[in-house]
Amino acid sequence: MGFFRKSLDMPSAKDALPGRAERMPIPAAHFVTGQPLDGPFEGCERILVAMGCFWGAERVFWQTPGVVSTAVGYVAGFTPNPSYEEVCSGRTGHTEAVRAIFDPEKTSYAELLRVFWENHDPTQGMRQGNDAGTQYRSGLYYYDDAQKALALQSRDVFQERLSKAGYGRITTELMAAPEFYFAEGYHQQYLAKNPNGYCGLGGTGVSCPVGLDAPSA
Repeated sequence: MGFFRKSLDMPSAKDALPGRAERMPIPAAHFVTGQPLDGPFEGCERILVAMGCFWGAERVFWQTPGVVSTAVGYVAGFTPNPSYEEVCSGRTGHTEAVRAIFDPEKTSYAELLRVFWENHDPTQGMRQGNDAGTQYRSGLYYYDDAQKALALQSRDVFQERLSKAGYGRITTELMAAPEFYFAEGYHQQYLAKNPNGYCGLGGTGVSCPVGLDAPSA
């Protein structure tokens, strides 16, 4: 992951790669949980985030109690159904993302927001640690007004904690959930298939109080 060091500037829609109409084929089942990678997940809710390299970020979520299934993909760009190589070129506008499906009776959106904030550094702009490029930017994408309110609240609370610890402003992209394009099958649950694989994920060491009163699994 870290060897892809591309442009730190977002491309425009007119300059983005054309992509394709065909949806990326994905495995039928999650390599770790055995659950489907894609819907319908009746009775469950979802969270969509970007935290840098999606390999390590996905592992954090599938290891979180209450999470039913996870998948990695590409969001918030211009190119439909992009490939990994296209995203890494910096010419699609996407960032690497994780979509987690969770059981609201075992955990909460607020608790998963805490997982999101504490497991990466959201102040770095178009990078995460040694991984530099538009595809590594931090992102938080809400599915409804309730998620939006919690996302904004958690950002502001965590900013206070980060500022006291000497960190700069949060640069996380916060917007309504865009279309989630699944990444290639070999990226799904990558670190379960390759336990010694690269993981550049690292938090700030600053705790986020949001979600600490969530129900336990």
